[in-house]
Amino acid sequence: MIDKLYRTAREAMDDVPDGATIAIGGFGGAGMPDELIDALIEQGARDLTVVSNNAGNGDTGLAALLKTRRVRKLVCSFPRQRDAHVFEALYRAGQIELEVVPQGTLAERLRAAGSGIGAFYTPTGYGTLLAEGKETRQIDGRDYVLEYPLPVDVALINAAAADRWGNLIYSKTARNFAPVMAMAASQTIAAVARVCELGDLDPEDVVTPGIFVSRVVLRDGAAAQAEVMQAG
Repeated sequence: MIDKLYRTAREAMDDVPDGATIAIGGFGGAGMPDELIDALIEQGARDLTVVSNNAGNGDTGLAALLKTRRVRKLVCSFPRQRDAHVFEALYRAGQIELEVVPQGTLAERLRAAGSGIGAFYTPTGYGTLLAEGKETRQIDGRDYVLEYPLPVDVALINAAAADRWGNLIYSKTARNFAPVMAMAASQTIAAVARVCELGDLDPEDVVTPGIFVSRVVLRDGAAAQAEVMQAG
């Protein structure tokens, strides 16, 4: 019997290795898997590469992970935010490496990793510092940059609901990068606000099929309940 449910986030994080590349969902605070990040901090994996949209907010979630100094490199689109003080301090001190990737390119690199695409051309970033050292090509008079897939070892994402097979539905903006991160990852751990019986999720509402999900953890607290209500 297929059952991807884990009792705790900490248990789901047991075999995350040192040196792993971790994709963390979220658009600012929306969809940030705080409980999974806290469990990863408790687990103790280090020398990590983190792929995320931004560089953390305040002192919780991704910022809390960065504060442990166990992240050696951050791949993201928006490293500069008013409340990204943890990352800024680490970067200015030379204690973390940064790779800036335009947001659309980041999403497509993740999707390419999950779809078996060897590489793709994009006009985004051409003629800027972001294109330095990359192959370029002119197609129909327009200049493009060659970008490669971004596979990850583990994806940590939030979803509104799941069944025990790992099929996921999302709530509004909390969806953001989660579907493509799940595709790109060798192992996906999803924290969900609600666990449904098999057959209760409308197949038309499922965004991430269970084939892309390894483990499911039921979230705690009021935030999870609010997401259930929004998802209907």
